[in-house]
Amino acid sequence: MSAHATTYVPKSGIAKWFEARLPIIGLVHSSFIAFPIPRNLNYFWTFGAILIVMLASQIVTGVWLAMHYQPSASEAFNSVEHIMRDVNYGWLLRYMHANGASMFFIAVYVHMFRNLYYGSYKAPREVLYILGVIIYLLMMATAFLGYTLPWGQMSFWGATVITNILAAIPIVGDTIQSLLWGGYSVGNPTINRFFSLHYLLPFMIAGVVVLHVWALHVTGQNNPTGIPIKTGKDAVPFTPYATIKDVFAVVVFFVFFAYWIFLQPNYLGHADNYIPANPGVTPAHIVPEWYFLPFYAILRAVPDKLGGVILMFGAVIILAFAPWLDTSRVRSANYRPIYRQFFWVFIACCFLLGWLGAKPPEGGYVLAARVATFYYFAHFLLVMPLVGLFETPKPLPGSILESVTGPGKQVGASGMPAGAAAAPPTKG
Repeated sequence: MSAHATTYVPKSGIAKWFEARLPIIGLVHSSFIAFPIPRNLNYFWTFGAILIVMLASQIVTGVWLAMHYQPSASEAFNSVEHIMRDVNYGWLLRYMHANGASMFFIAVYVHMFRNLYYGSYKAPREVLYILGVIIYLLMMATAFLGYTLPWGQMSFWGATVITNILAAIPIVGDTIQSLLWGGYSVGNPTINRFFSLHYLLPFMIAGVVVLHVWALHVTGQNNPTGIPIKTGKDAVPFTPYATIKDVFAVVVFFVFFAYWIFLQPNYLGHADNYIPANPGVTPAHIVPEWYFLPFYAILRAVPDKLGGVILMFGAVIILAFAPWLDTSRVRSANYRPIYRQFFWVFIACCFLLGWLGAKPPEGGYVLAARVATFYYFAHFLLVMPLVGLFETPKPLPGSILESVTGPGKQVGASGMPAGAAAAPPTKG
C-alpha cells in the first residue's frame, strides 16, 4: 500500500517464511508504523482515523440489525420495533446505527472542510481527493437508503419524494425510477431493493477507503503549512506519534457519540418516523435527515424541477473540480488572508443552507436559499479562481520544522528545540 520501502525485518523462521510469500506484515509496518508524517499535524488530521472506526461500527451494527430486520412493507416497521423491544441489546444496536450515521457525517464534514481550508486537494493529491468525493457520494446514497428502511411516515414519504425527483432526469429518469420502485409506486419491491443496496454500499465504501488510504500513502499527507517534507527532521514516524493522537481523538469522539446514544437517542431523527407508513396521509412537512438539509435547500431554491435536481447533484460534483478551480500557488489558507475570509463566509453559507432546508419553502426562506445557493457555487466558480490570481499570500516558512520551532532553530535528538532548558529532576 505504501510507496515507501519497508524497514520491517522478520525475526522468527515462520515470520521470514510467511513474509517471503505474503508480505502483509511488512506492508502494515511500512504504512502504519514507520510511515513518515509531517511533525506539525493538528487534531483535524485525526478525523480520518475517526471515520475508519465509524465505518467499522456502522458495518458491524448494520450486519447485526440485518439479522432481525424484515424488508417488506408489511413487516419492516414492526421488525424495527421488535429489535428495540425484544432483541437483547437491540435498542443499543439500533441507536448506535441510527446515531452513528449522524456521527459519520459530522466527522466527514469536518474532514472535508479541513481539506478545503488547507488545500489538501492540490497536486499531487487530486486522485486522493476525488476518491474522497466518491466516498461522500456513496455515503449519501447509503444514508438515504437506510433512512427509508424503518418504513415510518418520514421514511415512506422521503422515498417517494426523492424517487419522484429522479424522474425529472432527462432520458434515463423514468427508467431509474421504475428500477427503484419495482412497480408503479413506492411499495414492497422498493423496500426490498433499498435494503439490498443499503447492505451492499458500505462494503463498496470500504473498498474505496482502501484505495483512498493507498493514494494517501503514495503522495504523503498534507499539513497545516501546505509545504512538503524536505528532510527527515520535518517528519516523525506514524507510530507512536500519530497513533497515540488518533486513539485519543477516537476516545473523545466516542464520548460525544455516547451522549447521543444514551441521553438524546431520538433528537437527530424525526417524530413522524415512529408512525407506520401510510400512503394516504402526507406529513405536514417532509424533511430529510439534517446532513442532507443544505442540498435539500438548494433543490427547493429553484422553481424548475429539473433545474433543482441539476443544482442539487452539481453541489456535490463541483467539489471534485476544486483542484483545478483553485489557481493559488499556496495551499494553506493560513497564509492566504483574503481567501481565508471567503472560506469562513462559505462555511456560514453551508450552515445557512442547512437551516433553510428545515424551513418551509415559502416567502423569505426561498429568497435566502437562492442567495445562499448562488454564493455556494460562486465560491468554487468565482472566488477560488479569481482570489488565487490576485491575492498576495503571506511568506511561507522555510520548512515544516521551522513552522514548529521558529526560524533558525534546530531540533535535538529528543525532539525538543536545541538549547532548550531541560526540566529539573524531581525529588522523591
